[in-house]
Amino acid sequence: MDDSKTQEAARLLHAAWRDQQPIPGLPHGCRPQNLDEGYRIQAALAAVHDVPVAGYKIGATNEVAQRIFDVDAPFFGRVFAPSVLESPAEIAAGAVRLHIIEAEFDFTLKKDLPARDGTYSRDEVMAAVENLHPAIEIPDSRYKNWREAGMPQLAADNAVAALLVLGPPAADWRELDLSRHTVTVKVNGEAVDEGSGANVLGDPRNVLVWLANELSGRGLGLEAGQIVTTGSAADVITVKPGDTVVADFGDLGVAQASFC
Repeated sequence: MDDSKTQEAARLLHAAWRDQQPIPGLPHGCRPQNLDEGYRIQAALAAVHDVPVAGYKIGATNEVAQRIFDVDAPFFGRVFAPSVLESPAEIAAGAVRLHIIEAEFDFTLKKDLPARDGTYSRDEVMAAVENLHPAIEIPDSRYKNWREAGMPQLAADNAVAALLVLGPPAADWRELDLSRHTVTVKVNGEAVDEGSGANVLGDPRNVLVWLANELSGRGLGLEAGQIVTTGSAADVITVKPGDTVVADFGDLGVAQASFC
């Protein structure tokens, strides 16, 4: 795919995002045929948005999400700074179309992890982490039939990123076994699902290491201050206007979002 087609696809996705008018899919002339083309469109989309990149999201890190997206591996998207909200957050009517949420372990960085020739070890990556946060990701898509779009188009669509509700930093988390740490999702005060860190590549730390090396292999890097959200530790939950959702991480804290 040449640069003009990449830019055309990015402009179409940006218009769908800006106007909240989903499209059937990218036209065949500028539809990505593989993951590399999808990521090139994603990068062009970020440039069209022209806002700071606050970090990255990783999608499809558990079997439930992979079934929903019909993929067999994770993929990443950019988190744009205006999309990051502090918990408790109110989600304005019309802000998203899909009304689905994911309870996620998020990391913020204190050191850069730039692109390099060698792979990053788990110890190196974790040494770059400043905080762990409870979070709620609120995905959305610019496609009408997003479940049938396929991995390249989903990557182009910024990995179905939309909003991210970030809870306060957790205390005393570094020595915890995050694979065993549970999260309970509550809707209007009622528990609707429970998951754990094991649901995201076995441990949220594994997801962060995967991203650092995946970005590095593509000539990209993570920067100090950026956020990484690691995928749904529980089932993807459908909500509706008027609902209040709490992702309860026990001793690690909570994240809350209310849908107007």
